[in-house]
Amino acid sequence: QVQLVESGGGLVQPGGSLRLSCTASGSIFSISTVGWYRQAPGKERELVATITSGGSTNYAGSVKGRFTISRDNAKKTGYLRMNSLKPEDTAVYYCNVYVTSIYDYWGQGTQVTVSS
Repeated sequence: QVQLVESGGGLVQPGGSLRLSCTASGSIFSISTVGWYRQAPGKERELVATITSGGSTNYAGSVKGRFTISRDNAKKTGYLRMNSLKPEDTAVYYCNVYVTSIYDYWGQGTQVTVSS
């Protein structure tokens, strides 16, 4: 069983930055795809960014050029660096660690609020 612990959310002004972290237990992290998703009030959960075990990245168009996903396999930790934050980035952000449909794990979510 894998547990994910997220941290780094909070309140930030428009234009500010945050870095989210997601630390995993267990032994599958290095072979997994790590993803960050977000869900705003009244909206469906959406993909923000993913990074494969080989380091290939993918971003939603709305965050491309502002957000950077990375990983440190030795620390079993994934990161999401968020720059130039906008009010529309306000959401609960969830970390996902995926190997197969059987090994598909989610974090508890961390709130990100962008407001002046």
